[in-house]
Amino acid sequence: MIYVNARFLTRKLTGVDRFAIEICRQLIRMRPGEFCLVTPHDIVQKDIAAELGAKVIGRSKGYLWEQFTLPRYLHKQGCPLLLNLCSIAPVLYGNNVVTLHDITWVRYPDTFSWKFRFFYNCFVPTICRRARHIFTVSEFSREEIASHFSLDRNRITVLYNAVNDKFIPATSSNGNGNYFLAVSSAKANKNFGAIIKAYGIYDSGKSNCRLLIIGDMESKVFRRIGLKQMSGNPRIKLLGRVSDAELVDYYRGAAAFIFPSFYEGFGLPALEAQACGAPVISSNTSSLPEVLGDSALFCSPDSPDAIAGAMKALSEDDGMRQDLIRRGFRNVKRYSWAASAKKCLEILSSL
Repeated sequence: MIYVNARFLTRKLTGVDRFAIEICRQLIRMRPGEFCLVTPHDIVQKDIAAELGAKVIGRSKGYLWEQFTLPRYLHKQGCPLLLNLCSIAPVLYGNNVVTLHDITWVRYPDTFSWKFRFFYNCFVPTICRRARHIFTVSEFSREEIASHFSLDRNRITVLYNAVNDKFIPATSSNGNGNYFLAVSSAKANKNFGAIIKAYGIYDSGKSNCRLLIIGDMESKVFRRIGLKQMSGNPRIKLLGRVSDAELVDYYRGAAAFIFPSFYEGFGLPALEAQACGAPVISSNTSSLPEVLGDSALFCSPDSPDAIAGAMKALSEDDGMRQDLIRRGFRNVKRYSWAASAKKCLEILSSL
């Protein structure tokens, strides 16, 4: 029996959590009865926990559960292999496989609280050194992790993200193209300020396209760049958090999806947008050229003028837009949760 650290079920869904959920779904499908997900009691993703058959253990939660309750329980089970899919693992438990998606807290420390940085800087190096194997989500992240922690690259395997089957294009029309879409979590490396500046440059020509922004409007990052103060602008609409079904609809209707991030371990939203038929304007940094290949319009994240130029080009040239849509569909097919889970299973079986 292989155990899975399923603490990801106790928080709101993020890209890292999506990865964990989809890999678990595939592993359980491929090897029924061989994986046991264990979680604290404060489950948020209750439907998914039920689907995956997660088992609640202990009365603690959070890091306390992960660092003390979980390893104590595993020792009672005979110290089985533990698969950790969301960056952190029990430091004092040796039979670990760890997934480290990126090292954003190292490259962009101001994005995180000092407590978060202290915890990760103290524990992640030890976790990586002691782990029996490490997974990550791109060749870019593989090189980042190996270099920063001075690890043998052969101990790190890439498991690419993919898109869930719900992210598909509209059956009738490929969207009305009357808005640009941006989606982000509350991290400074997402570079939302550049989108606002770029839209201001683009919209000075009085275009027909609005700007829609999805994300947690109460976050410190969004407050700092003044998004709430822009809510009175009828051409900029702040949507807050949305459901997956709503997100799919927004992707489908977008003239383009804008993703100007400074740093990404993978960049799943860009792939989701492509799967729904939205052309992508992306930054040319970190993992994004690797993940998107020739299927996006790349710009420097430091240049709002370049991003505005890409927005103008796509809104005026339907031939370019349709070409990027076709390239996007082709790019999405390069990635599969089943293929990533199969590679994961091969590594787990060899340990």
